[in-house]
Amino acid sequence: MNILKRFGSFWYHFIIGDDWRIAAGVIMGLALTGLLAHGLRVQAWWLLPALVITMLSLSLWLATRKK
Repeated sequence: MNILKRFGSFWYHFIIGDDWRIAAGVIMGLALTGLLAHGLRVQAWWLLPALVITMLSLSLWLATRKK
């Protein structure tokens, strides 16, 4: 059981890391890109770079704001 717990802990920290918002943004971006590209047949290559810039800006703003 200890091995399963450590395995789950590794994947949690690998995917979620320090900020769950970044992980949620990546999952949303991949899902939306897939929906646009395959479901609606729209050129969606631009979505992930825009999402990366937005999520990085949000993460930096949240990390540097005064509490």
